[in-house]
Amino acid sequence: MNKRTDGQQYFDTPVALIRYFLKGSIGVFVLSMVFASAVSFLDMVLPRIISFTVDSVIADKAPDLPAFVVVRLEAAGGVELLRSRPVLIAAAVLAVALTGAIFRYLFRYFNEVAAERFVKKMRDSLYGKIQRLPYAWHGRNSTGDIIQRCTSDVETIKVFVSEQLTSLVRVIVLIALAVSFMAGINGTMTAAASLFIPIVIGYSLFFYAKIGNAFEKADTEEGRLSAIAQENLTGIRVVRAFGRESYERERFEKQNSYYTGFWIHLMRILSLNWVTGDVMTGLQYLLVNIMGAVFCVNGRITAGEFIAFVSYNSLLIWPVRSLGRVISEMSKAGISLDRLRYIMNAEEEKNPENALRPPMDRDIRFENVSFSYGDGSGEAVSEVSFKVSAGTTLGILGGTGSGKSTLMYLLERLYPLEEGQGRILIGDADIAQIDQEWLRAQIGMVLQEPYLFSRTIAENIAITSGSYKDKDIRRASKTADLLETVDHFPSGFETFVGERGVTLSGGQKQRTAIAQMLIRQCPIMIFDDSLSAVDAETDARIRAALRKDTGDATVILIAHRITTIMHADQILVMDKGRIRERGTHEELLALGGTYRKIYDLQMAGSEEYALQNAEEERGESDER
Repeated sequence: MNKRTDGQQYFDTPVALIRYFLKGSIGVFVLSMVFASAVSFLDMVLPRIISFTVDSVIADKAPDLPAFVVVRLEAAGGVELLRSRPVLIAAAVLAVALTGAIFRYLFRYFNEVAAERFVKKMRDSLYGKIQRLPYAWHGRNSTGDIIQRCTSDVETIKVFVSEQLTSLVRVIVLIALAVSFMAGINGTMTAAASLFIPIVIGYSLFFYAKIGNAFEKADTEEGRLSAIAQENLTGIRVVRAFGRESYERERFEKQNSYYTGFWIHLMRILSLNWVTGDVMTGLQYLLVNIMGAVFCVNGRITAGEFIAFVSYNSLLIWPVRSLGRVISEMSKAGISLDRLRYIMNAEEEKNPENALRPPMDRDIRFENVSFSYGDGSGEAVSEVSFKVSAGTTLGILGGTGSGKSTLMYLLERLYPLEEGQGRILIGDADIAQIDQEWLRAQIGMVLQEPYLFSRTIAENIAITSGSYKDKDIRRASKTADLLETVDHFPSGFETFVGERGVTLSGGQKQRTAIAQMLIRQCPIMIFDDSLSAVDAETDARIRAALRKDTGDATVILIAHRITTIMHADQILVMDKGRIRERGTHEELLALGGTYRKIYDLQMAGSEEYALQNAEEERGESDER
């Protein structure tokens, strides 16, 4: 693991990422491996007891046991004691089996504890990382794919580490002990059995790359399938409203078939891998049994040794197969680790050194600001310069794609300005030098499409802090013209809104989002076309309340409706990323340009417009 020049962690290899995720659980994993090794040793003891019983207790062969065991056995009465009391042998077998069962339980227990700590570390790290990634990164990566990486890929890595990697120690111990015990019985048969170990490793390495490539494709397609499901479930009301259920179902089924095809291809490879292992296992078992039977008949080994050797060979087959499976599964885990490294190595938002926390109730200045999203669509804003005096209201009018919202994203530093793209100042402080948490805490913003969480209305309004009181929630709701509506709900502010506020109307969601911002009482307030879903009468009431209750805050109103911004101290008219007109409502009407044309179109037919025209005509008549 390395660090960038900006101090952020960088994981140059999958192993480095695994080591990072293992912090806090590695000790428990080691403890589980100790018990796994003890289980492996006890598994080797039982065949030795059986061999000793057959050859030395039932027959008359001298005990072939470790010296310290022979000494203690003789001190207790020797083989004759065991012949007269065979229950002692049964007790020894039972004691070994019970001890093995206890150790196996401890291995499983500590392994599961370590696995859950490991996966918790992964989830916490990924979630925390995603929270710190730039707004632009989220725009480039679909939610469904991110969720798939943080669920399916995390589970793949967990299974590999907790079930495959931790078993590797036990496998190695088992292989070493089994080969050692088998060699003590007959070297020729041991060599024949061991011949299959490099063969298993060899074909496992052959399948390693094939499995990895197939799994990567299947994992990618699963991410796309998750993205389709997530988008469809989130936008279910739109799908239903336009009768697109059949289209969306066919779209999902097509991707699901494509995804299933990749998994079937992967299963073919895995099946071939497993079948090859079964064939090798059968051949090994067959060879050992044939050689053992021949050697036993020829007197090269005893019946007890033959039974023990077959038992050791059976114990050897499982770890050899497991070793091959670990190698195969490693390719899948490697792909998942690379997909998580993509997230963990993404460059985070960063604060400048000695970040500032200046007072935010100051003038706002855009100085020759130009910005492009880098998607080939050209500049979203170009050479924009203007000033908003502290405590005043700025209105911004413009069509779709004129750059209105982009200016506010830049003000909140959701997209940072690069060198040569101009600068934005609050007071005398360049926002590039301001602490981003401080900056965003001091700027309240209501987006075009407000997002509400699956909580109560009160919780959504007070979501930025748990310290707000009921009177604060009601005050903000009154200004947002939401109070009377909520009071008519049976549960009032405790009304639970569904995902993304689906149980509320568009206007109610917008007014809830406005209250959510107003409760913070920020020195800078931005309303990004946040009154588009309310009727004209409600719009007028909210505007009047805002003029009264925003106090000394600097207010920026972005709208398509002139009535929303006509009382602003300054109005900008945007078109294709540039400021085409600026001034007060009266100045822009007198200018007779774009603003005047939009005004006439929007006001035509309204009573207010008719009265104004009548007054103008009477004035002209009086002059004549």
